[in-house]
Amino acid sequence: MTSITIYDIAKEANVSVSTVSRVLNDTAPVRASTREKIMSIIEKHQFQPNAQARSLIKKETGTIAIILPDITNPFFPEVFWGAENEARGLGYTFFLCNTAGDYNRESEYLSILREKRVDGIIFLGGRINLQVCPDNMAQELMDMSRHMPIVLVNGNIAKGGFHRVYTDEGAGAAMAAEHLLELGHREIAFVGGLKELSTTMVKVKAVQKKLREHGLEIPKERQLLGSFSIEDGKREMSKLLDRDNPPTAVICVNDNTAIGAIKSTIEHGLSIPKDISIIGFDDTPLATAVIPELTTISQNTYQLGKQAVDVLHDLINQGKPKKQIILQPELIVRQSTGPVAK
Repeated sequence: MTSITIYDIAKEANVSVSTVSRVLNDTAPVRASTREKIMSIIEKHQFQPNAQARSLIKKETGTIAIILPDITNPFFPEVFWGAENEARGLGYTFFLCNTAGDYNRESEYLSILREKRVDGIIFLGGRINLQVCPDNMAQELMDMSRHMPIVLVNGNIAKGGFHRVYTDEGAGAAMAAEHLLELGHREIAFVGGLKELSTTMVKVKAVQKKLREHGLEIPKERQLLGSFSIEDGKREMSKLLDRDNPPTAVICVNDNTAIGAIKSTIEHGLSIPKDISIIGFDDTPLATAVIPELTTISQNTYQLGKQAVDVLHDLINQGKPKKQIILQPELIVRQSTGPVAK
């Protein structure tokens, strides 16, 4: 069967496309005889508007996009899960764009999504996590926001004026440090992350601030940044444990690096938490899949995704949501942290 469009219906009914649109969407009165003629043609051809037709009619596609940097990192699928469930309930479908940490790929996706005329974009990671985002990359995102609403999750573009949904990661890192201090730890290290990323450095700075309140600090040699993977955590933890006077506790930038740190500690013949305590960040499903189960900081990932969709939906419908929605982190105590050895 040859597909039929709203243009074909308008031509056969000898009316304008806008009149067909008004009938399909019941957005304005149409003369009864004209409505009957259009509906008769629609029924005859068994016409169902596709996404492109709906876009022409309503100026909406019913589709939103989420751009994220690493689908293999459990944090991002957890955010996506909350976003997708909320979006489905609101009648949207999703484009999932995984950039693999490539800023050029981010730009390619932004171009594709504009061409696809998605109704809005949720943006995680990548350029919005850089401590200093290059002007051209920041401008590209700001230019895009003139054509469709964009909501940033756990990131920002300085002076971009974007709507944001984020967890107070600094408060979470301070919770991790406070937990270890309460357990009697004074020799503490920080493992993982990248110094050029704000999501890393806000945690490092918050930990240092909390320790200074107790007359302590993490010396540079115990700040082992690298990246966010299990292998990075394992490698950096091995460096700590191979030195004289290793720390009694380690705060990791995320759960991946914490699991790598646990593997390295066990391979060095040490016991967790008897010999060393390890705390992660994000409370991903991996936190309870490892032995010992991981003490970590919950970012309320599901709520991050859900709230981002709610804000985006409000913007799509010309609402005026709050510019910033801040979620509070939560300390989840499990088996990987304990009192300092006497």
